[in-house]
Amino acid sequence: MRATIVGAADKRIQELLTSCGISTTAIAAADSASRIQAGLPSADIFVLDMRGQTRIPAALVSLRQHHPRTPIVLVVSSLDPVLILEAMRAGASECLVEPLSQAETQAAMTRVAAHLSSGVSGQVFAFLGAKGGVGTTTVAVNVATELARIAPGSTLLMDLHLAYGDTAVFLGAEPRFSVMDAIENTDKLDKAFFRSLVVRTKDGLDLLASSDRSMMVPIDVERVSQVVSFAAQHYLYSVLDVPRSEPAVLEGLEAVKTIIIVANQELASVRSAGRIAATLRQRYGKDRVRVVVSRYDPKAEIGQDDVQRAVSETIRHVFPSDYRTALDAMNTGRPLVLGNHNRLSASLVALARDLAGIDEAGRPVPASGRMFERWTGRRKS
Repeated sequence: MRATIVGAADKRIQELLTSCGISTTAIAAADSASRIQAGLPSADIFVLDMRGQTRIPAALVSLRQHHPRTPIVLVVSSLDPVLILEAMRAGASECLVEPLSQAETQAAMTRVAAHLSSGVSGQVFAFLGAKGGVGTTTVAVNVATELARIAPGSTLLMDLHLAYGDTAVFLGAEPRFSVMDAIENTDKLDKAFFRSLVVRTKDGLDLLASSDRSMMVPIDVERVSQVVSFAAQHYLYSVLDVPRSEPAVLEGLEAVKTIIIVANQELASVRSAGRIAATLRQRYGKDRVRVVVSRYDPKAEIGQDDVQRAVSETIRHVFPSDYRTALDAMNTGRPLVLGNHNRLSASLVALARDLAGIDEAGRPVPASGRMFERWTGRRKS
């Protein structure tokens, strides 16, 4: 396992973890705030040294936001019940108390390792439009369909437009139930109940569709988060079509690995993409937010370089403009990637395979050659 020690006051923790067979990286207390804000690289465990502190540090909250599934182990000076309870509520997984011993450290690491290897968690990808009409649903549907070809029966498309979303139309599906039924019944969530809500398309993709009725009460962020997390535990790949106008949905994406903002070369779209990307990076961490460009025209007044400057990142995926082909695909309920006879479908396939971490032949892409970290199917232990 790999551990990152945050706020390291001395080398004692590092020595103990190394003795447990764990490779370590240490970040001094003076550098921890800025490093966390910038986005720490992924690790199997984060160890937060808060010896001498009497309050929960902001670093714990930031780490949990940026790395929602990574265990966080606290190191404290004394076993203050109030402090420990607050820490656990804030997302801490384990606690080591001075005087630190090899036996207690080993026991804590063993529990963490058991938790990491207790089950497979799938990857979740969320697609969000910079503005209306940029083709977000087209991208989400096609990426999900391609992922379903990679993992038939283990890929889910969830339409988080709580009412009147279009994913079912794009797939030619007629669902009986919707995402609203899942959100309103989180107390009943189990595999059988969830399976009764989804509809499987003829291409092997499971769809949890949008509702044809509006919500009469505000959406609970926690319920949205529960449904998304449940999907991650039962599907290898989950793709979310996310509305930008529903705050509860945008706040319920802790389980999402990558948030993809879809923009085009309109000025309003580019500006909106920059603002949304900045907000989501602050909320979820910069490594989890990406921007792609749909309906790309190399001769447009706003070029790829302009978009990159506006969103503060390199644009690695653009989808060529092919309105007629996209419209025909929607009207027939047959996603573009199933034909893959044109540049638009090929570019959508490329994004899906990039997210999955495989090349055109279906082989894993080496770490040095992929844009997004490959999901290995199981956490290291």
